[in-house]
Amino acid sequence: MRFKFEELIIWQHAMSLGEEIHFLSNKFPESERFNLKSQIMRAVDSIALNISEGSIG
Repeated sequence: MRFKFEELIIWQHAMSLGEEIHFLSNKFPESERFNLKSQIMRAVDSIALNISEGSIG
């Protein structure tokens, strides 16, 4: 079963951005892998989550 927000192009772009950021963040220096990577991943995940929440209604 697909949700309506999955049809939104902006949500699809947000998911693609998340995948790209995840790939790029794996190249961070070891000293930044836990703090900075974690913060960036939470931020990029919240983009798609906020779009899906805002589409309900």
